[in-house]
Amino acid sequence: MAERRRDERGGREVGEGAQAVGEPWRRRVRPEEAQAWGELVATARRTVSDGLVVGTSGNVSVRVGDIVLVTPSGVPYDRLTPDDTVGADLEGRQVLGTLLPTSELPMHLAVYRSTDARAVVHTHAVHATAVSTLVPELPSIHYMSGALGGPVRVAPYATYGTEELAENMLQALADRSACLLQNHGTIAYGASLDQAFDRTAQLEWMCRLWLTASSVPGLSPTLLSGEQVAEAGERLRGYGQRG
Repeated sequence: MAERRRDERGGREVGEGAQAVGEPWRRRVRPEEAQAWGELVATARRTVSDGLVVGTSGNVSVRVGDIVLVTPSGVPYDRLTPDDTVGADLEGRQVLGTLLPTSELPMHLAVYRSTDARAVVHTHAVHATAVSTLVPELPSIHYMSGALGGPVRVAPYATYGTEELAENMLQALADRSACLLQNHGTIAYGASLDQAFDRTAQLEWMCRLWLTASSVPGLSPTLLSGEQVAEAGERLRGYGQRG
């Protein structure tokens, strides 16, 4: 078990090496927030186990009412406990926890304020990040682009944690549920943590597919037309079991 230290202002213990905010949480965690936090931590750990992030890179959030629960800054996901719940309102004011939220909080909040997202996953997945340095848009190598709303755009580079990055991301996300961040990584959102994670994984897979197909000397991969991607997107709306 990781060693703990006590925050003198809040009177509670926090993980060793974690940064603590200057004042204690403003209210207790509600049952629905506690459940969502557990699901968030499980998703964050899955991004590591599935190779989508290294160390503490990337971050995950989930919306519960008007509160956004988000992974804290610089804390390994395997150390997170129910006592480490971090939450902010949609204006960015921290209302839960003593650990600092991720530096990418502005990007997460921009998604929630502009879309119907209930969860957001941001990663530094290697193939997706590689593609973000090569093209302004992921070539339509597979019909699963339709599941993300169409060809995946690349948001121009901006320093991490800035409002400029959040604005660039929103433009790339217009009518899409995922985009690439130039020289940075990916961001995807969904109606649940599972959906946001699955979209992230699909995006990384498509980037790996395009890089693989493009690496064959003397050959270029066949790409789908905009109409073909749109048709697939319509069919994918009804994919899966009903009920």
